Amino acid sequence: MEVKKGLYYTNEHEWVMVEEDVAFIGISDYAQHSMGELVFIDLPEEGDEFEKGDAFGAVESVKAASDVYMPISGEVLEVNENVSDNPALVNEDAFENWLIKIKPSDLEELGELMNSEQYETFLSEEN
Repeated sequence: MEVKKGLYYTNEHEWVMVEEDVAFIGISDYAQHSMGELVFIDLPEEGDEFEKGDAFGAVESVKAASDVYMPISGEVLEVNENVSDNPALVNEDAFENWLIKIKPSDLEELGELMNSEQYETFLSEEN
């Protein structure tokens, strides 16, 4: 399983990447691999606002359904319609196929997340 460097990760297996004042959020390679083939992704509307830890959507596979949680607080700027229309894209590349883009309201929240090395350790302890 791939853990991409330079991203932040949550205990629930979401990732966040910040570029300037925009944050991309998706689920980790571990999450998509654990769930199996994704068949449905429910995402919020542009303009919706969420606090860190809020459920903002859900992913469903042939064997499980799981909420997706906000790694940091912010307002939804864009929803990736490609993954809504074709959830299997996330199985193909969980990092290229982000779920939402947000305008973060507090970048200091990134300090509460794991970096790639910490996430790798977390995964090794979870298995």
